[in-house]
Amino acid sequence: MGARTKARKRALDVLYAADLRGETGVEALARVVAEGEAPSNPYTRTLIEGVTERRERIDEVLTEFSTGWSLARMPAVDRNVLRIGVWEMLWADDVPDTVAVTEAMALVQELSTDESPTFVNGVLGAIQRSKSTLV
Repeated sequence: MGARTKARKRALDVLYAADLRGETGVEALARVVAEGEAPSNPYTRTLIEGVTERRERIDEVLTEFSTGWSLARMPAVDRNVLRIGVWEMLWADDVPDTVAVTEAMALVQELSTDESPTFVNGVLGAIQRSKSTLV
């Protein structure tokens, strides 16, 4: 498993916990650091801070493209994987869109429902096709 793949998984852990606790990603990261479990890869922090900073816009995009599914109705894992994927596609210039989608798919295949990979792929694919109109 590559370093960025591990960083994405760790960022997902923190964002998922934040989602369940009603914290921001940055608040959850501070809590994790205070508990002595600071992420070792700087990309984890980049993802958490990026998703937190752009969360309102990310959620708007997800609401627009997740036809028939509200954010609240999505499994928390899927919702946070999608947030990471959208942030990487729209604001991480050093991550190719196909990598963002592939990594998101791998996370939900490992951690979520059987239907999640198809759903996540569909949403991120639609966002990728409309990317030029979203930023």
